[in-house]
Amino acid sequence: QLQLVESGGGLVQPGGSLRLSCTASGFTLDYYVIGWFRQAPGKEREGVSCISSSGGNTNYADSVLGRFTVSREFAKNTIYLQMNNLKPEDTAVYYCAADPLTRCSPFKRVADYDFGSWGQGTQVTVSS
Repeated sequence: QLQLVESGGGLVQPGGSLRLSCTASGFTLDYYVIGWFRQAPGKEREGVSCISSSGGNTNYADSVLGRFTVSREFAKNTIYLQMNNLKPEDTAVYYCAADPLTRCSPFKRVADYDFGSWGQGTQVTVSS
């Protein structure tokens, strides 16, 4: 069974940066679409970004467009979410998700895609 592991979360000041990583042991993620989601206390889960299996298609929520960048490094079996100019409203638990059959297109919200495998999440806190 595919098990995803997120890392890279932490406490950062507003305006700072973090890079989250998503990887899996024992499985290659080459053929999986990867999504990044976040959930803040008392709020619904939000689809933040996704990247296609080839890396050629990406998508972002309006709330992070221009500040977050998703990428994948096939040699390391890792997908990254680079988060710049962080704001307090970015505070949440961030999850990566994977699915071999879903898609990542800029014509549909990230949250509208189905993902079958999920990580445990990593906490991101933006505070001064």
